[in-house]
Amino acid sequence: MTRPAAIVTGGARGIGLACAEALADAGFDILVADLAEQAPDDLATGITARGAKLAYITCDIADLSAHAPLIDTAIHVFGRIDCLVNNAGVGAVVRGDLLELKPENFDRTLGINLRGTVFLSQAVAKAMLATPGGHTRSIITVTSVSAEMASPERSEYCISKAGLSMWVKNLALRLAPENIGVFELRPGIIRTDMTAGVTAKYDALIDSGLVPAKRWGEASDIGAVVATLAAGRLGFSTGSIINVDGALSVPRL
Repeated sequence: MTRPAAIVTGGARGIGLACAEALADAGFDILVADLAEQAPDDLATGITARGAKLAYITCDIADLSAHAPLIDTAIHVFGRIDCLVNNAGVGAVVRGDLLELKPENFDRTLGINLRGTVFLSQAVAKAMLATPGGHTRSIITVTSVSAEMASPERSEYCISKAGLSMWVKNLALRLAPENIGVFELRPGIIRTDMTAGVTAKYDALIDSGLVPAKRWGEASDIGAVVATLAAGRLGFSTGSIINVDGALSVPRL
């Protein structure tokens, strides 16, 4: 039997890179889609050192016309798609008073985080259904604790993640009869390049008790969950939300 194959969007660094590496460890070949013109050296080395085949494509998921070439590349290289990890996304363009939120900034965030992810998931689901089975299949979408926890200074980001959460529910219902697992992962405060600029802020918040686990999350924490879901070990939990946040999102008095 051929090895299973996974697509990871935004997989060149941070959470996406950790997901790609964890999937490679789990026996998947990997197609990474990212904005960078070529695969970073640490990505190529990290994946191939794990015995996996790596393919790379430059792709902006907000551009719906880029989805077909992405899927065609995966089918051409691997012959199949068994897992999609929707990780690519952006934060708020400008943090500030939501009464000053600009339509163009709203459109950019929603275009990438929600619209692009929704229609890529749709296209990949169709490709999965057109390909004979044999491996566990899954679509895993990385959202955020902000899908539920409001941040008025970046409301468009929260809206995009909340919309994705509802998309995951609907997609899970549609694909459950097809034995395709659909899951939502909600990271909390994760140490990546994207959070490097606010390290001091979150260090202080974590020290003051914001995160009950009393530590930053690491990208590898997300990767471990993705690999578990992609391997099918929680298949009957399709449609579930998995919080990866050190209990940050648990309501407290």
